[in-house]
This record gives sequence, C-alpha cells and structure tokens, in this order.
Amino acid sequence: MPQEMSLAEVEAVARTAHAGQTDKAGRPYAEHLSAVADGVRARGGSDELVAAAWLHDALEDGVLSEEWLDAAALTQHTKDVVRAMTKRPEEEPEAYARRILDTPGARLVKAADLAHNADPHRLAALDEHTARRLTRKYAVMRKRLGLAPDD
Repeated sequence: MPQEMSLAEVEAVARTAHAGQTDKAGRPYAEHLSAVADGVRARGGSDELVAAAWLHDALEDGVLSEEWLDAAALTQHTKDVVRAMTKRPEEEPEAYARRILDTPGARLVKAADLAHNADPHRLAALDEHTARRLTRKYAVMRKRLGLAPDD
C-alpha cells in the first residue's frame, strides 16, 4: 500500500475538492473545513480524526467519490469516520446519529462540526429564519449525540 497521506496532503485534497464552494453565509467552504479540523485537534483528536475532519463533507457534497475514498492512502479508521459523517439522502436524523455514535471517533468530529456550524458569528451572517432553523437543528443533533451545548 502506498504511504499514508500526510495531513497537509489531505488538507490540499479537501481544499481543491471544495474549491469554489461556499457556506450558507457565502464564505469559502474551506474555512469551515479548517475550523472543524482545528476543533478536532483542540478536542484531543488524533491525526486520523483531523484527516476525517478535512474530508467530513466531501462525499455528502459530491466533491469526492466513494471510489476515491476507497483508493485513498488513508487509514481504515479515517475512512470509517468520513463515511459515518456522510448523511445519506432521505436518511432519518436518528439513523445518522446512531451511525456516528457507533463509529469510534465520529462523535468527536461531529462535535467540532456542530460547534462551528452553531457559532454565533456564523449564524449572525444568516437571515433570522435560517439562523433559528439551524440553531434548532444543531441543538437536536447535539442532544441525540449526548453532547453538551459547549462540546
């Protein structure tokens, strides 16, 4: 097997894959990925989980394929966490939360993702209706995952 990708290589792949994509507030999507990776590191996450943080939306957003992930020089643990973080079309939130809880490390990555998504500065850039809807959505998912509001 080829040498495992470095975190710098994973970051470069994620930034390239999401190039041109923006978040709901119109910011470059890579800012979110970077914040989630930083959040994983701050929560004591391993390099494998930081790599998963960089890639956590790649399959769901369709910017990288399952085939790419299968062939990538990443640990199985990183691949498992990326797959756990990938919400499937029409998937019930309970099933999504259960898969995250059943995958070691995925809850920590999701905690960092939710923390950045629910950041008041990010939400302030959205219209009031959207900000309220997302705040409720993130609170419900935190509860399903057994996360405190400040996790």
